[in-house]
Amino acid sequence: MSGILAGKRILVTGVLTDGSIAFHAAKVAQEEGAEVVLTGYGRLSLVQRIAKRLPKEAPVIELDVTNQEHLDSLAGKITEHVDGLDGIVHSIAFGPQGAFNFLEASWEDVATAVHVSAYSLKSLTTACLPLMPRGGSVVGLTFDAQIAWPKYDWMGVAKAALESTNRYLARDLGARNVRCNLVSAGPIKSMAAKSIPGFEELADVWNHRAPMSWDLSDPDPAGRGIVGLLSDFFPKTTGEIVHVDGGVHMMGA
Repeated sequence: MSGILAGKRILVTGVLTDGSIAFHAAKVAQEEGAEVVLTGYGRLSLVQRIAKRLPKEAPVIELDVTNQEHLDSLAGKITEHVDGLDGIVHSIAFGPQGAFNFLEASWEDVATAVHVSAYSLKSLTTACLPLMPRGGSVVGLTFDAQIAWPKYDWMGVAKAALESTNRYLARDLGARNVRCNLVSAGPIKSMAAKSIPGFEELADVWNHRAPMSWDLSDPDPAGRGIVGLLSDFFPKTTGEIVHVDGGVHMMGA
């Protein structure tokens, strides 16, 4: 099969519905020639059903990124389906409801948000490193952490931690030929978005600020950005954040 990911083996986390960015990244990756393995957490049967909607049904591995036993066994489970990895898509984030109230959030809620949304980029990547002896590409998803967004609160802090984690991973893994980059997507009406109180107010910024039109129901541009970074077309790009947000990031105050 031809395509910019021909012959590559890609692990994609975070697929919940066919409207998620992770699903579209997996779909485009397959269309570009990759062999894809998915991970799911909790509602595994749902992920397995969604996997059947891809151009080619992908296997699904259970993974809780806060469970060390899951991380320790991950490489072995992946090799039941592919003989190694060339790329990883980190599309994992979660904040308890309390994390969306900045002044009143408990440390427990904040710690959960940072563990799941930021530290997991490191733990997922290091768990998969034995499968990437020749290097590869790690791509995560962020929501521009330079801004104090309305309603986003401690999840914004968690995304700032994710962006810093990406830079340190890029520093430490460059010698292994592993590139680490993030795609900063604009707001998408996904299942994850439904858990953000005041999401509509946050998303409304794009109606007024985006130089390019922005469709809240279209995760395909972000999915394509991820696939671009997974490919060999960015062989020396690492530690970067590529904005796929219609240009809102550059508009200033």
